[in-house]
Formats: sequence, structure tokens, C-alpha cells
Amino acid sequence: MVLLEGIRITKRFGGLFALRDVDFCVYEGEILGLIGPNGAGKTTLFNVVTGEYPPTSGTVKFDGVDITGFKPYEICKRGIARTFQIPKPFSQMTVYENLIGASIFGRSKSKKSSNILSEIDHILDRLSLANKKWVLASELPLYEQRLLEIARALATKPKLLLLDEVMAGLNPKETIQASSIIQQLREDGITIFMIEHNMRAIMKLSDRVLVLNQGMKIAEGKPEEISKNTAVIEAYLGEAYARG
Repeated sequence: MVLLEGIRITKRFGGLFALRDVDFCVYEGEILGLIGPNGAGKTTLFNVVTGEYPPTSGTVKFDGVDITGFKPYEICKRGIARTFQIPKPFSQMTVYENLIGASIFGRSKSKKSSNILSEIDHILDRLSLANKKWVLASELPLYEQRLLEIARALATKPKLLLLDEVMAGLNPKETIQASSIIQQLREDGITIFMIEHNMRAIMKLSDRVLVLNQGMKIAEGKPEEISKNTAVIEAYLGEAYARG
């Protein structure tokens, strides 16, 4: 079943096309990877999906509903959450307070504070942040700030989670831990659409991979197909990656 669909998505800033006639879909229960060189339009596509940017033209459908032009909070309440490439917590609030705000803002139907707090405790436990619940977000190291980004998104109870380079700047051990978390989220029933420059990680995690270059889709397919695609090798991966 198609959960998210983009039809001829175009985004123009003045005379510059950031996206041009991009078609894509995300199937329920899958991990779809999104790759491409810097400036390819990846984060712009996320911004269009989540309502931060209205598309210049084209249509975004989520769960069978046309959400083109919806506000970000409306889209969030329908079940799409995201992380940001540069973590954006409320820096002078604690980890716990960050999640409380996200939970109230999201699509949780649980209005009882006891239920909300129980859900938050569960999220903190699964992301190994329980011992940091009363720490200010600004005091967390990079890896835990990225975990907090994921935790805040999960607190909105998403059907679809958009991850924007959650592994950027992580060391190999942290990357393995982040990959394990993403796999577990999918096993828990959350569909994932993720941007990542760590090719080893995204090729291992993804069921399919979508490739953008200069705002246009140049390839889409299974990881093993993408890794051998001539256009993708020339635009992004390079011959060294293709040779393994």
C-alpha cells in the first residue's frame, strides 16, 4: 500500500529549480532511502512533504489524502514527523520537557497526563535516554542530540518518519547503534523515509533507494541496482564505490 506519494513535485526559488517534476512513493512498512550530492534537493523534498515549503506545482498525498498546501502542524497531526539535519531541540528545556511538548503537539489521542508521561518514558527507554531525562538539551553530546531528535518525532506518534542525516558526524560505533534503532522502528510498524550520506548504512538499511541530482530524479530501485547504475555512479557514488 502506498502511504506517501509525490506527483510531479516542483519547487522553484525565483529562477532556480530546487526540484523539477519529481515523482516518488513510499510504501507502508518500508525504509526508502534518499541520496544524492549536496544541493540535489533532498532536504527541499522533505520540506515540501512536511509543509514547510509549498510546492510550486505538483501534489503530495498521504494515506490517500491530498495534503498539498497543508500547514506543518496539520501534517504532523495526520502522522508525519521528521528530524532535522542540524538538531533543533528547545535547548534550554530538559530532554523530558522536549518530549512532553512534542507529544501534546502530535497526533496522540491520549489526553490523560499519566498516559502521555508513560509513552514518553517508553520512548526514552528504547532510545537509551532515560538517564538524561532531566538534562538540558543543550548539554547533550551530538549523538544524544540526534537521539533526542528521533525521540521528539516519535512522541508525536507518527505513521511515517522522515530522517534527515541522523548519522552525520557519528563515529562507527554510534552509526551501528543508530542503524539498529532505525531497524527496530521499522519492525515496530513505522514507515521510514531517510536522507543519508553514509552509503554503507543506507544501502544496508533501505528496501529501495531514490536518487536526486540537480533537483531531478535520476534513479530509483533496490540498493544493489542503484549501486550499479551508471548515472548514479557518475553523479554521486563515484567509480571507487562501484568497485567496492
